[in-house]
Amino acid sequence: MDLLATVRIAMRALARNKMRSVLTMLGIVIGVGAVIAMLAVGQGAREAMQKEIQAMGSNLLFVGSGTVFRGGMQLGWGSTKTLIYGDMAAILRECRAVKSAAPGSTASAQVVFGNDNWATRVNGTEPQYFEIRSWSFSEGSAFTQKDVEMAADVAVIGETVRKNLFGATDPVGQVLRINNLPFRVVGLLAPKGTSATMGEDQDDVIFTPITTLQKKITGQPWLRWIMVSAVSRQGSFVAQQQITALLRDRHRIFSGKDDDFFVRNLADLADVADESGRVMTLLLASIASVSLLVGGIGIMNIMLVSVKERTREIGVRIAIGATEGDVQQQFLMESVVLSLTGGILGIVCGLGSSYLITQTLGWPVLISPIVIALTVLFSMTMGVFFGFYPARRAAQLDPIEALRYE
Repeated sequence: MDLLATVRIAMRALARNKMRSVLTMLGIVIGVGAVIAMLAVGQGAREAMQKEIQAMGSNLLFVGSGTVFRGGMQLGWGSTKTLIYGDMAAILRECRAVKSAAPGSTASAQVVFGNDNWATRVNGTEPQYFEIRSWSFSEGSAFTQKDVEMAADVAVIGETVRKNLFGATDPVGQVLRINNLPFRVVGLLAPKGTSATMGEDQDDVIFTPITTLQKKITGQPWLRWIMVSAVSRQGSFVAQQQITALLRDRHRIFSGKDDDFFVRNLADLADVADESGRVMTLLLASIASVSLLVGGIGIMNIMLVSVKERTREIGVRIAIGATEGDVQQQFLMESVVLSLTGGILGIVCGLGSSYLITQTLGWPVLISPIVIALTVLFSMTMGVFFGFYPARRAAQLDPIEALRYE
């Protein structure tokens, strides 16, 4: 039988029971729409997480001072005093997988401008830090290496500090006070938002030259951290090994002893986040697929009812020359038309639901054309799979018994 003729016959058969056909398709519509919406939410969250990690910097490694035990208590990271500026210089000199590095230390401080004050953290570093972190400026610029050498009283502030201290006032060129010391603001950093790894506000920070922080605020000559940029993503793993071996040698840590520092690779964090996002996406898709399975069972149920109702019609068709293959093809086509039409309507509902999720909840969504294509293919497969048994049953009816059926 001609395929086009089979499609026409299937459409006419489905049109005879419009309401039943619509209700049968509804299960597929809901299932496909739910799958697309859930996959869009999962992939959107996964993509957003990767962008946040990438925003922290390219091929980034964080070298931090380690922990010590004192009085039976572990004091946490940053409590050792063995990480020094010479370690950073040695990393740049001897670790070939390292592209650049910036030293750092940090302190909490109360910052005052006019009648406003704000408690924030003050980080001391060098100008290359902002390049390593891929952190651009909204206004002004970074302090210079000369400012570092002179321990100048200059500062770069984040967006959160600007909002709470300066409001609508242009902060560049203004003088704020950090622990009663005057600092001239030379730059305003572009907003970065909340950290994907630490969950902290990255914009609630002030940066000063490392020498200024050490000599005038903390009085501590050691470093709390070193920010390192590797030559490539793959090279970051090599750099991690090189840095660990170098610092163990410089700090005279013997085999079997714990490190007095740690090296964190953001590529590892990105991989973990990617895997978590993949698991979440598959979980959401699996839950949504249950409704798609229910829709497929609904198609099988209705097709079995249709075979029962049209037993006499089937007998007449076989009696005038239709083969088993023709009858089977007709009922399979009806099942495929139901599932495919429901799949197309489900795609429209899924896209609409994704748009509503973005507009109402503000969640990022990512809709892949490949997902849509696979969904259409899956809908057709569902029609064939759940329609095969009813179609086969119709094709195997005894024509004599079918003609006698009332």
